[in-house]
Amino acid sequence: MSSTTSADIGAAAPGGTGLPPAPPSSPALRRFSINPRQSGIYVAFVLIVVLFSVLTDGALLTPQNISNIIVQNSYILVLAIGMILIIIAGHIDLSAGSVVAVTGALSAVLMVNLEVPWPLAVLITLVAGALVGAWQGFWVAYFGIPAFIVTLAGMLLFRALTLTVLGNQGIGPFPDPIRTLSNGFTEGYLGNIGLGPLGGADLLSLLVGLAVVAGYAIAQWRQRAGRLGYGQIVDPMPIFVLKIVAAAVIVMAVVVQLARFRNLPWVLVLLAVLVLGYTLLTTRSVFGRHIYAIGGNLSAATLSGVKVKSVTFWIFVNMGVLAALAGVIFAGRLNQAGPTAGTNFELDAIAAAFIGGAAVQGGVGKVVGAITGGLIMAVINNGMSLIGAPSERVMLVKGLVLLAAVAYDIWTKRRAASAAR
Repeated sequence: MSSTTSADIGAAAPGGTGLPPAPPSSPALRRFSINPRQSGIYVAFVLIVVLFSVLTDGALLTPQNISNIIVQNSYILVLAIGMILIIIAGHIDLSAGSVVAVTGALSAVLMVNLEVPWPLAVLITLVAGALVGAWQGFWVAYFGIPAFIVTLAGMLLFRALTLTVLGNQGIGPFPDPIRTLSNGFTEGYLGNIGLGPLGGADLLSLLVGLAVVAGYAIAQWRQRAGRLGYGQIVDPMPIFVLKIVAAAVIVMAVVVQLARFRNLPWVLVLLAVLVLGYTLLTTRSVFGRHIYAIGGNLSAATLSGVKVKSVTFWIFVNMGVLAALAGVIFAGRLNQAGPTAGTNFELDAIAAAFIGGAAVQGGVGKVVGAITGGLIMAVINNGMSLIGAPSERVMLVKGLVLLAAVAYDIWTKRRAASAAR
């Protein structure tokens, strides 16, 4: 079997063309244009935020409400990070919600009933999540059972284990550090700074926001310079700067609102670390390129030397770990582990991935896109709650949004295929 080459994997890597990089040549600039498949989700997110801001008379964007949106949906966003890797590889995981429940129950038994120190209890819970993922990954990767069947069985199995452990009652309360991770906020170590009409805001939170913006700008600049070095097409400098400024304004607007309320939620800090880490994993590592290769063209990936079974196994292990982390966060937020925890969480995570741009066939998707998709669902939930919409109407809108996102993905593919003929 031949060894993997950059050209083999390039076809399935994000933004890949399947061809080796072009030799250095004169920089190629493109006219201003919007890629509907890559940018449509972000445009849709902005429009949805604007719509609900108008419908709620600005209540959606108040400091407390923005903080609530992040804290109340953090566990779904954690699951979405793991789910996007599963979907990119061409699989699905229907057991994530049940794994959240059983690992949350395990953490409660360890911390509350057995009084195990919380750091050790969390570590044991994450290892248990990894074992759950390994169990499912074995059947999918090495035994050849479709992931849909394996995880459907897992959904029933792990829900049954949860009910066996908890019965019909919850276990709590959790230690203070776990509740702080789920519901707490960073301390104002540097004090507040005046923002004129906006009042005071936590200085440390503002500095963190500026550091994030600076890091993003530097990363984009280096990426642009690298593309220019290979003679690839890039945006004109004014458009490039405009995109950086737009992203910076959005990030700082959110950070300022959070800094005005109770500083940065700890769970947001955790999410930021996960997003950064998994973005680097999917875009800069060989393992990440192999995930895209498997989902993009399984036969080509196999012939190129990609260890398909191993990669598939480990993305399910990863999903189990992230589900366990979400289980701890969710249990800590409620301050107890309940038998109904995690119900339909897997559906929300799957919806976040597909709304965020993942392709049904696999091979396409981004971690940031999945987070954006999750935030779209969160804004819809929160906005419709603020305007007093009944639960059935919320489900109706979420279902239509999911259907529209998948239909849009298929339409853009067909349009691109027609243009290439």
